[in-house]
Amino acid sequence: MSADPAALDAADPLARFRADFFLPAGKIYLDGNSLGPLSRRAEAHLARVVTEWRTLGIDGWTEAAPPWLTLAETAAGKLAPLLGAAPDEVCVTGQTTANLHQLLATLFEPAHPTRRVILGDALNFASDAYAVQSHLRLRGLDPASHLRVVPSRDGRILRLDDLLAAFSEPDVQLAVLPSVVFTSGQLLDVATVTRKARERGLLIGWDCSHSIGAVPHTLGGEAGPDFAFWCHYKWLNAGPGAVGGLFLHHRHHARAPGLAGWWGVRADRRFAMSPYHEPAPGAAALHIGTPHLLSLAPLIGSLELVAEAGGMCALRAKSLALTDFLLAAIDRELAPLGIAVATPRGALARGGHLSLAHPDAWRICQALKSAGVISDFRAPDLVRLAPSPFYTSFADCAEAVARLKDILLTRAYEKFPSAPGLVP
Repeated sequence: MSADPAALDAADPLARFRADFFLPAGKIYLDGNSLGPLSRRAEAHLARVVTEWRTLGIDGWTEAAPPWLTLAETAAGKLAPLLGAAPDEVCVTGQTTANLHQLLATLFEPAHPTRRVILGDALNFASDAYAVQSHLRLRGLDPASHLRVVPSRDGRILRLDDLLAAFSEPDVQLAVLPSVVFTSGQLLDVATVTRKARERGLLIGWDCSHSIGAVPHTLGGEAGPDFAFWCHYKWLNAGPGAVGGLFLHHRHHARAPGLAGWWGVRADRRFAMSPYHEPAPGAAALHIGTPHLLSLAPLIGSLELVAEAGGMCALRAKSLALTDFLLAAIDRELAPLGIAVATPRGALARGGHLSLAHPDAWRICQALKSAGVISDFRAPDLVRLAPSPFYTSFADCAEAVARLKDILLTRAYEKFPSAPGLVP
């Protein structure tokens, strides 16, 4: 591959999508794994629904195009190819933590005679741990006894042998793991870990928040996991606090939803107001309340862009090319200045972002921001760089490395406070 960023950008088949996004003027935006920027397509779909609300009022539920009544199903159908799942295994609803609560309420059996432990890991996003702990308490179980955490030997990476050892414990019923570790950017081997868990009789689910839109998934099919959940405001650019999503494998579609709500009733009976819950087919039964229309609309626009870009395989190829380019530049320019790459280097072992370790990571992030590079800090010592295949150019990556090199050479970061305080 050519190392010339201008040549790489000229040959990039996805370069045209950059114009679809509103990027901060004069800045290099490398924080899309926290919040993706607004696209013109997402803005147009949001404006359409607002206009329908203004002009149609309540008739928008049936007369909007597409009708609001089926907008969540429309989104699920567009999302399913990104997940390698059938549309009826996908539900666009709620938000990440609430969806994990729903899935646990539906699948976890606290009265099991021998298996009553939920398995987590030391590196997952804290909200998943909060949800599991509170769920166990709600089901009459003590998290101190019924939540087991797989350790990380170095504080950055999860090892397959540690996961397998935990899977072999006879009291574990269900595991919740991250597809991509949000700190280091490690991509777990979802297929292998899922197979090993199911061989041992465990239910397994994945938090795909840091992989959806960056990595292709194959959740459906007989070898697929039992469940998954995610957000849409990172790589899929659906907006701050956007509606979330969940996957429920078809092997569990006969289960009653743990948290029943009226939008989870089958469509032809939703307005019958029966005193008895009549679940919708498939994962749609896990809807609880009315869909968030103003949150759903931008996601439709984002998913249209994914399809027009050629789907997840095309986006993943560009993502890997961007991170390969960054890795080479970091090794050449920044490693001699004390930067270490904390993300696994193999294409099968990293997600969409790179994590750089340095003792002064917090101050470096502030210096980068001052220099016009929007990056991200994760305690205790990581700078995260997240190039997006939609809107990040190879020239952006080269310039970000150049600015970071200057910050390190001049020690410009030392003028910033060392205490991180509150990090959004």
